[in-house]
Formats: sequence, C-alpha cells, structure tokens
Amino acid sequence: WRETYGTQVAGWFQSLAEFEVLSSFAGWSFERPQDSFPKVDDGLCHFEATELGHPLLEAPVRNSVSLPKPGCALIITGSNMSGKSTLARAIGLAQVMANAGLPVCAEALSTGIAQPLTSMRIADSLERGISYFYAEVLRVKKLLEGAQAHRGRCLFLLDELFMGTNTKERQIASRSLLLRLLSTGASGVITTHDLALCELADEPGRSVRNVHFRDDAQGDLMTFDYRLRDGIVQSTNALAVLRHAGVPLDDPEP
Repeated sequence: WRETYGTQVAGWFQSLAEFEVLSSFAGWSFERPQDSFPKVDDGLCHFEATELGHPLLEAPVRNSVSLPKPGCALIITGSNMSGKSTLARAIGLAQVMANAGLPVCAEALSTGIAQPLTSMRIADSLERGISYFYAEVLRVKKLLEGAQAHRGRCLFLLDELFMGTNTKERQIASRSLLLRLLSTGASGVITTHDLALCELADEPGRSVRNVHFRDDAQGDLMTFDYRLRDGIVQSTNALAVLRHAGVPLDDPEP
C-alpha cells in the first residue's frame, strides 16, 4: 500500500485542505446574505467601496471609501475612539477577502488584486531586544520593500506612525514615508493626530485627501457617530478622556 499510494498522500491532504477552505467560504456567504461579491479586476491598485463596514462587528456603522487610482491616499484625523483604526482595518479585511473570492461587508466594492501592506499594532520585544520604535522601523522597511517590488499593486494601511519618537521627527518621517509609498503607485490610508501631515493635501500634484471622524462632548459624556466626513478634524478629546477616567490634570499643591 505504501509503495502504491504513499506518494499520493500529500495530494490527498492538499485536496482536503482546499475542500475545507471552499466549505468555509460557502458557509460565510450563506450566513451573510447581505454582503456583496466585489468586482475584482487585473488593473493597478484602486479601492472604491460603498457603505463599507467591519465584518466582525454586529452592527457596523458603514462609510464609503474612494481610492480611485494608484498613488492616492486618505489622511484620516479624528479624536480618540472615533473610528479611525476600525475603518483602516475594515479596508484591509475587505481587500484580503476580495483577493480570496469572498463576499465583503459592503454594498459594493470595486478593486484590483492588491497586496495589503500594514503598520498597525506594533509591539516591542524584550526577548529580541527590540524597542517599540525600532520594531516600527523594521515594519516600515518591509512596507517600502513590498511597495517597490509590486509597484502600483499595493494597498497600505498606516495607523499612528512613529509614536515612539518626538513630534518633529515623527512628522518628518511620516511625510517622507507617505510620499515614498505614493511614488511607487501604492494607494492607501493613514490615521494620524499630527495635523501638519494634512498639509500634503494642499500641495499641487498630490492625490491626497483629508477626511475625519468627530466626537460630541457634553460635559463628561462623549458620543461618536463613526461617520466619515471630508476635511480635517476640528476638535480633540485626549484631555476629556483622561478626566473621564479619573486622572487629575490640575497641578498638585506644592
């Protein structure tokens, strides 16, 4: 039996794995009839979604996102907890699912077969002797290498870049990284609290657009509608979050 069939065992398991994948895809599609199958083409990077939501949220607030061509970006500003990172993750998940042939949590999605490049939830490593900032540097290096290797076919998702350094150097590094990614034809989104980065949208020849989420603060109560709007956010809530958590901000008595 081993001599006759032994060389075929690997193929059997490969077929079993493919069957399991297809069954999982079919189950996901059956359980989510409200999701739509995306239109995926062989063209360069573009991502245009209507009423996009995060598929792992029970009742996601949906927003439309447009990255119509290679080399364009959305700079997303907004207060803490307003929905910036959730939207970036929803975009990334939709692209991965579209690449695989799954329906997506959107009314409609048109995209190419793009390679997602992410810098999100970076962690330091005591075991490897890597600080948070250096871990982010290594991630950024991989992003640039990927964008160069697949020019015009990458979708980047950058969440609060270079938090491990000072404001001035963070702004310089974030601007440089974003422009280098765009120069490769990659498109994507970047979330930030550094409003100076938003000035890129005013520079001639840049396919960069500012969008934002906002919050509504009434005393100690903060509410969010998680709706994406054009322009730069006009309010912040970091101090309100601290006070709401019971962190005193007044100078202590000497």
